[in-house]
Amino acid sequence: MNSINIFLENTYDEYNIDEVAIHKDIVKMAEYIFADSTVMTQSCLKDYEYNTVCFDIVFVNNEEIHRINKEYRQKDSPTDVITFAIFADSPKEEQYIFDGEVNLGEIVVSLDKIEEQSKENNIPFNDELYFLVSHGILHLLGFDHQTEDDYNFMVEHQNKSKAILL
Repeated sequence: MNSINIFLENTYDEYNIDEVAIHKDIVKMAEYIFADSTVMTQSCLKDYEYNTVCFDIVFVNNEEIHRINKEYRQKDSPTDVITFAIFADSPKEEQYIFDGEVNLGEIVVSLDKIEEQSKENNIPFNDELYFLVSHGILHLLGFDHQTEDDYNFMVEHQNKSKAILL
């Protein structure tokens, strides 16, 4: 893989974040995840050749993530992160790579939830943000947390990828 293209959008106008710095950190974190052979040999990309990976991250408020959670997951409450793993969740015959670029999907993050959870856990806002974005990236790569082993794998790699930013 030669590059990672991440489109980051803050749709929550009332919440001012340093999008340039956060984007830079997320790219660094994603590069770490994509360089981890333990992750990649188990990911949805393991059997494919590609030059570029791309995905979107959209920051929203609790109202918007509640709407999305209700519409797409039938859960009537806000949540912290929702991942639409377009590539990983598609059947093999619909996993397309165009001109060497694979679009993994979209991560939607509630900035309100990040703030709430960072205060509850007494950790910096960006620590919680990066922990959840790395969670979303792992979902984009086809990982889930249905079993305790899967959950532990994801949390271990979320912590590792977040730690490179400290």
